[in-house]
Amino acid sequence: MTIKKTLTVAGSDSSGGAGLQADLKTFEEYGTFGFSAITTIVTMDPDNNWAHGVTPIDAGLVRDQLKTILSGGPVDAMKTGMLGSVDIIQATREAIDRYQLKNVVIDPVMVCKGEDELIQPENAEAIRDLLLPVATVTTPNLFEAGQLSGFGKLETVEDMKRAAEKINQLGVKYVVIKGGKALESNKAIDLLYDGKDFTIYEVEKVDTDYNHGAGCTFAAAITAGLAKGMTVPEAVQKAKDFVTAAIQNGFALNKFIGPVWHGAYNQAENQIK
Repeated sequence: MTIKKTLTVAGSDSSGGAGLQADLKTFEEYGTFGFSAITTIVTMDPDNNWAHGVTPIDAGLVRDQLKTILSGGPVDAMKTGMLGSVDIIQATREAIDRYQLKNVVIDPVMVCKGEDELIQPENAEAIRDLLLPVATVTTPNLFEAGQLSGFGKLETVEDMKRAAEKINQLGVKYVVIKGGKALESNKAIDLLYDGKDFTIYEVEKVDTDYNHGAGCTFAAAITAGLAKGMTVPEAVQKAKDFVTAAIQNGFALNKFIGPVWHGAYNQAENQIK
């Protein structure tokens, strides 16, 4: 039996719905073996209007984690999430180069759910300059795509296409812009650009606020799909189906957030009685 290996270099979401927790759950649902290198610890304070706390890990410790993970050889696919500092971004690039990692998915996390300001502006520049040139796929949401392209606020599919073309010029092979429910449409729309052609993925919007972790889950599903040998368009389509089921089955966790349910696609809750 050969089990494909997947890696996430990402932040720890203490609520369990997003970050590396979402990634590992998704990897498992795809039948891959997931590794994680923790870059940051994210907390939310219920006594202070659920304010986010973002604490980066020392870059040397991130390097040690990656060395441990990759000591057994390259993984079949990897993704990044919240990276925390320029030094951590540099450490991630070093690992990609040293171990000649393939199927690299860069999810350029720049904000926490419920926030609308860049966590660290210098990180956005480092992701653009150091990681996108070696990426197979990048999966920005509308805000992140606006930052990476320099076009600011994106409001239409045409805006997404223009931004995707610009981001593709940074060196990444495939650009997937997550429009999700943010566009003024009754559809949840995502866009794939391969340097030549655009592909639109759309489903009916799910009327819910329980979507914490949807972006991380979508990117992790693409990563796992690539590890299993899917083409990028196939991996994106499967990921769209996977995350749609997860959103449809989201639930309330506390007074502030409701996560998606990563086991929905495979109906994991029904597998063991």
